[in-house]
Amino acid sequence: GAHRLVIGYRQRSTQGFFAALSDLYHYYSMYSSRKYVEQFSNGVTIISLYLDLAKHAKKLTNSETASSSTSSNVSPVLSATVPQASIEECVSQIKKEASLLYCIPNTPFQTLFKTGELSVQEAVYAYAGWIFAQHFLNRLGSEYATLAEILDPTDATDIEVLAKLKKRLRQETFTRELVLDILLRHHELVKDLYAHFAHVHYVSSDSSSAVNRVADRLKADLHVSLSMTRMQDQMPLTTEELQLKISRVTSNANDAMVMRALLDFNEHILKTNFYQPTKVALSFRMDPGFLPAVEYPTKPYGVFLVIGNEFRGFHVRFQDVARGGIRIVRSRNAEAFSMNQRTLFDENYSLASTQHRKNKDIPEGGSKGTILLNLDAQDRPFVAFEKYVDAILDLLLIGETPGIKNKLVDRLGRSEILFFGPDEGTAGFMDWASQHARKRGAPFWKAFTTGKSQSLGGIPHDTYGMTTRSVHQYVVGIMRKLELDETACTKFQTGGPDGDLGSNEIKISHDRTTAIVDGSGVLYDPQGIDRAELSRLAEARLMVQHFDTAKLSPQGFRVLVDDFQVTLPDGTLVQDGLAFRNTFHTNRLAAADFFVPCGGRPESIDINNVGMLFEEDGTTRFKYVVEGANLFFTQDARLRLEKAGVHLFKDASANKGGVTSSSLEVLAALSLTDDEFGRLMCKQPDGSLPTFYQEYVSDVQAAIESNAAREFECLWNESKISGKPKCVLSDDLSVAIVDLRKNLESTNLWDN
Repeated sequence: GAHRLVIGYRQRSTQGFFAALSDLYHYYSMYSSRKYVEQFSNGVTIISLYLDLAKHAKKLTNSETASSSTSSNVSPVLSATVPQASIEECVSQIKKEASLLYCIPNTPFQTLFKTGELSVQEAVYAYAGWIFAQHFLNRLGSEYATLAEILDPTDATDIEVLAKLKKRLRQETFTRELVLDILLRHHELVKDLYAHFAHVHYVSSDSSSAVNRVADRLKADLHVSLSMTRMQDQMPLTTEELQLKISRVTSNANDAMVMRALLDFNEHILKTNFYQPTKVALSFRMDPGFLPAVEYPTKPYGVFLVIGNEFRGFHVRFQDVARGGIRIVRSRNAEAFSMNQRTLFDENYSLASTQHRKNKDIPEGGSKGTILLNLDAQDRPFVAFEKYVDAILDLLLIGETPGIKNKLVDRLGRSEILFFGPDEGTAGFMDWASQHARKRGAPFWKAFTTGKSQSLGGIPHDTYGMTTRSVHQYVVGIMRKLELDETACTKFQTGGPDGDLGSNEIKISHDRTTAIVDGSGVLYDPQGIDRAELSRLAEARLMVQHFDTAKLSPQGFRVLVDDFQVTLPDGTLVQDGLAFRNTFHTNRLAAADFFVPCGGRPESIDINNVGMLFEEDGTTRFKYVVEGANLFFTQDARLRLEKAGVHLFKDASANKGGVTSSSLEVLAALSLTDDEFGRLMCKQPDGSLPTFYQEYVSDVQAAIESNAAREFECLWNESKISGKPKCVLSDDLSVAIVDLRKNLESTNLWDN
């Protein structure tokens, strides 16, 4: 007489799911007489649960049967099936909600779920709202906006004051703990806000009025959640009514602001897979209207929020058809994670904005995706990437299999296509994403990702050094203009021989590199690091921890992140290798003719530490900077360096080779039929590359180098004529071209 529920999922793709399932069926007053967990060799786990109603719930069901059989409004045949239907409804609810628990098995709201004060849907909604509030509460306020208007945006001191104030307000106004505490205290309001959310996005499939009547009767004892008896007692509160209730119930302005953030969340969700029966992570397509203009002056075209058991992530784009990479953000410790989660969306927004300015050579706009791994999931980047991609595909593809992939409520009202490319930590994942999109029936699967392997017709950026070809044109251009001998120039580089940009910069250059910083530590030699040994690491894509230290000069050293109490050749004591690595770019030893960041965290140099790049006499440690890594410098730091005489070319100009390659890779995928694409662009079964492919790649490389050389000439000459900083001219040029493209789209020139 029990009901068997069988659930399958990929091994190691969730944690705590089995225990969470027990909480779920107990919530519905059900118990399991037996349960089995089978681990299969193909990497799948199968859980089998045998469920039945607890005794007190059965009594209620039987009394409903008696009253139903005497009612003239219900046929005898139907009334006989009512009690069975009620049990099935509970099992059906568990089946629907199992995927929510798979996505988020444990949340800080678990206690309220176990005690029955929140349903699983309300608890998971509260968790999603908590994450939204952490990132999007307007922490700066109107006072900051007023101050920004009063101060002079061209004055270095004013900029510095604003930058420090902004950083402090963002850190201290609403901590994660404070937001959580407010939501826990006001969980009754959370239930109202969830009802407001569900009223829009839940699609009811319950058509039996008899089942609904039983659900009404069972609600008190079985805690039947809103999705089963949606809006049967009364309509949820309207936005205006919720605003009034929040004002009435909350005791202070902070509490009210947090609860209104959840209301903002509801109001701006255009589409979500929250109620999709099978999902691996939660995804929300947001209308970016909730972003405060004082913090985000340029409004994005679209924002996605994705939340999984191992991560949280965003995707931001500034145009309908946009291109950019997906980046994995790792955290070495709790402090680093706390900082990364505070700045995650700001970093994503800035990267996408930079990408938009970069894409001046191609028809697509700019986008970027970020995936922040939870502290306990640092070793599972691929699992997080898989879930991120699949959850976004839930919102891009129309569900056509009821009970597996249903049609969603779509407030956007039109189809969308996103294009993903490789970025930090995801270069090896592009093949999987393309093939997964194909498996899910996406018509755009060939063009969905770029930087794929050659067997799938991709043009791998690292294999052909696409990004480096653009960056290095600026280095070569400076040397040509100033008649410098490359072999005599010294260079400092962040981003080591294990990375795409770092390894190809080593291969393509002939300078005297004095220092390299990468994920493993710092490598330094004032005489110039042994070029042959560096090339060996670059070819093998190995970090500097594998460098043969016997090939360093007596003044050279290597300090790894795990080292402690290391004495350098000049007698300096390094207490902590990690701290030394993290701050070496501002160390007095990191001085060279050229500084070429090929990796590193955004805003590594800002207005607060740019002064450390100056000697006591006011001269700078670097004469020339080519910003290969995205957002390594803030704009105010760039202005300060250019004012001091440094020739600096920013990321939006220098680092655009990869996206040009991606755009032309997609052009081939969209232009050719499947047969042509396989014959002309894919590696053949014998391992050979088609002649067409080889010539096409050469053309792509030539286009990247030509575009970079032309932009270098433009910026160099315009700076000479106008006296304007090159980092400002770079933005002017980008905005002019992007605006021109946008304006042309609104004309009839295409049809002329």
